[in-house]
Amino acid sequence: MLKNTLKKLKSNITAILVASFGIIMLALQIPVTNALVKRSANIDAKYAPFYKIKNTYNLPESLNEISGLYWVSNNVFACIQDEDGILFIYDVSKNKIINRIKFAGSGDYEALTLNKDDAYVMRSDGVIYEIKNYVSEDREISKFETPFNEDNNIESLTFDKQNNRLLTIPKDEDLGRKHFKSIYQIPLNTKQMDSLPFVKIDLKADIFKEYRHKKIEKTFNPSDIAIHPKTKDIYILEGKKPKLLVLNSKGKVLKVHELDKRKFAQPEGIAFSKDGRLFIANEATDSKANIIEIQIKESKKSTKKN
Repeated sequence: MLKNTLKKLKSNITAILVASFGIIMLALQIPVTNALVKRSANIDAKYAPFYKIKNTYNLPESLNEISGLYWVSNNVFACIQDEDGILFIYDVSKNKIINRIKFAGSGDYEALTLNKDDAYVMRSDGVIYEIKNYVSEDREISKFETPFNEDNNIESLTFDKQNNRLLTIPKDEDLGRKHFKSIYQIPLNTKQMDSLPFVKIDLKADIFKEYRHKKIEKTFNPSDIAIHPKTKDIYILEGKKPKLLVLNSKGKVLKVHELDKRKFAQPEGIAFSKDGRLFIANEATDSKANIIEIQIKESKKSTKKN
């Protein structure tokens, strides 16, 4: 009988200890949770004056490595990923790839733009694939080279409709001096890149002061470029330390918008709709690959670091 009593007492003590431990852990967790919530709210407040996330569209696994984006029509985007030579046509309203267009074998494909029925894809070593009549079964595929190579690591390409040219900018080494990142133009009538840059962005300028790296060329690493269809401003995306650099059509730097790394873990593609809606594509990290629509609040010049 005594043995049973002791056993019961031991069981009760164990239960009390477990319950007490649970209460203590809960008491400790509440302030930690509150601190995390407060910190998250503070970060949200940091970015709120500068842009607003309007929509987020998750992408399928086949686009985990999304590297290029172009708005085709309402709800429909052309996309590439950086491993396979396939142009994906994706409908965000259906959450479905509605077409796959093969243009090459495996490779490091990093940027995409369209000119009506023709698609252009940039490989990281500077080779550009031209896909004439990309939606047709009779499409014609060719490629042409630029002065770039893998050391430049090209991830940007956009079509400038007003001037019938492609624009691109190196991610890593520029063709000129290290403290510049330059935008180069490729007229489509010649498909020969101009040797002189269209715009030279000075990484020693004051606007880059708080982002400056000890290796000056790493201050800003563009991952894509696009032109606003209404203002003609040039938007350059960076993925390493997520931000948007905005220039006017003449190349004057206007502002820098930092992007929240919690939401933009690895931004690789940027696109505008015809009416000026802005979309950014993110590769998969801890979360799914996605396309995020944001609205820039134009009244502010740039975000500031805490």
